[in-house]
Amino acid sequence: MEVKRRTARLLVRKLINGSSEGDEAATDEAIAEIRLLSKHDDEFRPLLVDAGAVPLLAHHLLLFSGGSGDAAGHRSSSHEDAAAALLNLSISSREALMATPGLLDGLAAALRSPAAPAAAQHAAATVYSLLSVEAYRPIIGGKEEIIAALCAMLRPIAPPHPNPTKSLKDALKALFAVALCKLNRAVIVRQSAVPALFSLIVNDGRTGIVEDCTAVVAQVAGCGESLEAFRRVSGVQVLVDLVDAATGTTARARENAAAALLNLAESGGERAIEDIREVETAVAAVRELAESTSSSQRARTKAAALLGLLVRRPQQLEEEDWRASERVAGPPAAAAAF
Repeated sequence: MEVKRRTARLLVRKLINGSSEGDEAATDEAIAEIRLLSKHDDEFRPLLVDAGAVPLLAHHLLLFSGGSGDAAGHRSSSHEDAAAALLNLSISSREALMATPGLLDGLAAALRSPAAPAAAQHAAATVYSLLSVEAYRPIIGGKEEIIAALCAMLRPIAPPHPNPTKSLKDALKALFAVALCKLNRAVIVRQSAVPALFSLIVNDGRTGIVEDCTAVVAQVAGCGESLEAFRRVSGVQVLVDLVDAATGTTARARENAAAALLNLAESGGERAIEDIREVETAVAAVRELAESTSSSQRARTKAAALLGLLVRRPQQLEEEDWRASERVAGPPAAAAAF
């Protein structure tokens, strides 16, 4: 272990010297070695963190992200190595990473770097790794540059060319984890994620993309700001179509769509419920899912709760109105006299 500790210190020293002396080759070599060691030997990870690798890697991302042209292209490999090394270190040292000043700034810079898409992918995966700790979700959600960059990753790099599948999936996983914190959902809506998510649902045929998108949509639907955003993209119609077994949607996508509609109904109130009711096939599709023996228990539970809102709500409202009028009018005179 002592040999590994000395190796970690030497590598970090090499990185410091290369950066301070402007020796790009030495800097890049040190970062590549840190990535390699942190990938293949989990004992090295805390040693590299203790030696001070994290702030240096984060600074490297911040320094070389967002560039363009030959210089940016030349450093893209080093940039990717730095992001991948941080991902590896996050596996066992999430607290140390979150305690590092500038770490989130570096990740945000890597996420929006046009010259190094692989670095953006690793940065998204690092964000997702950090978000596995519940306490970090509001902190990362408070860094709106990160959410903005993740949302941007959902859009084609240069239409009609889509983002690489792995990058897209890592961005969706990170957004899902961000959205688990209720405070972050409005931020995701504000960053125009809803149109991008529904565009992927409707247009992207890659395996797993619809399922991952609907998982994010289900979380985002649980905030008051989502209803208007869904209306602008005919989101309710799309979700009802996904719930409908006749469309041939996968079981996971159906389940997520039902959860999204339920969350939308609960957060948007009667306006959202009416939007769902107005879709001609909604009640039948939701009822079929609620009664389906081939669906998961979660899917049936979500569908049953949604069906209750769609079918019984008008009657409940009438009863509540009647009880309210009774309270205002008071008891009948004859009964009072008796």
